[in-house]
This record gives sequence, C-alpha cells and structure tokens, in this order.
Amino acid sequence: MSGANPARGEASVRINGELLVLRPSFAALVAAEQEIGPLFALVERAAEGRLGLGELVALFWHCLRARPAGLTREAFGEGVAAGGLAATTPALRVLLGQILAGR
Repeated sequence: MSGANPARGEASVRINGELLVLRPSFAALVAAEQEIGPLFALVERAAEGRLGLGELVALFWHCLRARPAGLTREAFGEGVAAGGLAATTPALRVLLGQILAGR
C-alpha cells in the first residue's frame, strides 16, 4: 500500500508493524459520527484530553483507506493499544484538523 497523500488529508499510522492509511472521506466521517456522536464534540473532547481509546479506534477504523485481509476491528484496536497512544497522536492530529477545516 502506498503512503498517505497529505493533499487528500490522509494520515498514516503503524499498527502491528503495518503502515495503514487513514482517509477522512465524507462517508468515513459520517460512519464514525453515527457510531461515536457529533464530530465537533469529539474534537472538543480530544482538545480537553478526554478522548477515549474506543472513540479513537472507531474514528481510525472508519477512516481506514483499505483494510488488510483478515484484519478485524478487535485486532485493530489491540494493535492501536499495543503501539501506544503516543504513536497515534500525529495521525489523530491530522484527522482532527481535517474535521475542523474540511476539504
């Protein structure tokens, strides 16, 4: 899989040793919002340090540009947790910026 395209607002995150690309498309953000609630509230929680791990995983899961064969959401979540939240911060920052700025 090729890397993230910043011109499309994409970000990369390494999960279980594999580089995955997150694309905050309209459809992806709508799906995330249906699961975790209003995106603006999510951005506010993140800014206040109150973003939950489940919310982060849900946002990332819905924004995955392509899911590797056999990757389950549970395994994805475990990979996010195993990699540490600090490793996801750059990708989260990009996605939150795209939510606020739009493209």
